[in-house]
Amino acid sequence: MPESPTGVIPRLDLRGRRPGLRELRAALPRAEFDVEAALGTVRPIVEDVRDRGAAALHDAAERFDGIRPERLRVPAEVVAGAVETLDPAVRAALEESIRRARVVHADQRRTDTRTEVADGGTVTERWVPVDRVGLYVPGGLAVYPSSVVMNVVPAQLAGVPSLAVASPPQRDHGGWPHPTILAACHLLGVDEVYAMGGAQAVAAFAYGFDEGEDTCEPVALVTGPGNIYVAAAKRLLKGIIGIDSEAGPTEIAVLADATADADHVASDLVSQAEHDPLAAAVLVTDSEELALAVEEALVRRVAAAKHTERVATALAGRQSAVVLVDDVEVGLDVVNAYAAEHLEIQTADAAAVAARVRNAGAVFVGAFAPVSLGDYCAGSNHVLPTGGCACHSSGLSVQSFLRGIHVVEYDEAALREVGGHVVTLARAEDLPAHGEAVLARVPEVEPGA
Repeated sequence: MPESPTGVIPRLDLRGRRPGLRELRAALPRAEFDVEAALGTVRPIVEDVRDRGAAALHDAAERFDGIRPERLRVPAEVVAGAVETLDPAVRAALEESIRRARVVHADQRRTDTRTEVADGGTVTERWVPVDRVGLYVPGGLAVYPSSVVMNVVPAQLAGVPSLAVASPPQRDHGGWPHPTILAACHLLGVDEVYAMGGAQAVAAFAYGFDEGEDTCEPVALVTGPGNIYVAAAKRLLKGIIGIDSEAGPTEIAVLADATADADHVASDLVSQAEHDPLAAAVLVTDSEELALAVEEALVRRVAAAKHTERVATALAGRQSAVVLVDDVEVGLDVVNAYAAEHLEIQTADAAAVAARVRNAGAVFVGAFAPVSLGDYCAGSNHVLPTGGCACHSSGLSVQSFLRGIHVVEYDEAALREVGGHVVTLARAEDLPAHGEAVLARVPEVEPGA
């Protein structure tokens, strides 16, 4: 893939043609994120936690995090005390993030639906929360109290009766998770917090463990982003637990035309690139002038960034690019094929263009809705599908923590009315005992009647 004239980011030129989906998927930039390859590393960690419980978790913390926590469960007074040391401005921002997330997610709660199929025959779909969830909050290159908010709020509003948070122990904080993570937990009313990270945390949630008076019961569902080893543990344990997704490196795509502000676009690309050297930043535009202006702005912003090396690596990597297209119509093809975790629309009539987006984790419309707004305080959820999975999966929501259960109620007359069809279909499938279960109740029905 050729570099831009500035050398800061690769270019992909699709002008002069309208590639199909297959070609686009092959051509568009992606980070290397081989979960399958990580399974070999993760499997013995998971099995060790299954077999040795808390002892394995302490050993893993010492090995991977460089500290052996005195306890895995963070004492309630440590969680509560973290709020006392929290910067008041950070507390106010977290409280506003929580408030807005609750407003949005409260409207997502589904209601039970009762359908009368026939006189005396009904099917009700009940929405029931999972019994217990484990919420994972990463602690690698950055601190993510916002991920506490994004995981906890929808679980609480779904009515999950038991939830626990895990985040890696920190050498700089006495072996507990980062105090800002603990403070966010306290503000949300969560007091079951564990100092454990990586694949071992996912395994601990899946199998549970005992440590003296502390017992971590197994969970039904694990949610939250993490590194490739967290994703591999989720894949390995799926079936024992439910999972939200196998989240890969973060990504942003921006669909922009000549009306966009080049500095806005550049700042947004950098904002996601600072997450991780594997973070993806993609600009799709029909304006070569805008492309060059964005690339020049990137040179300035990368040099000025706090995490210059990380940002530069992400932008120069195979997962990032400026993609040139003939028009916004082709640009829509490109972003729908790419299915970005975060997609910004910075074009003329941005709302109309955004309405035609079919594949994205979240869509940010216009000049004043940057992705960073959604990361913290838009009210939307930032736990979103990555790696093109937005073409078939959704981000975290209240619905992620609910299960639909069909409740079937038929009286005798209603069964008699449809029973002949049941018997006929049972015999057509060579499962006659299914039909006999009906005939045992209403023997007078005739097949086909």
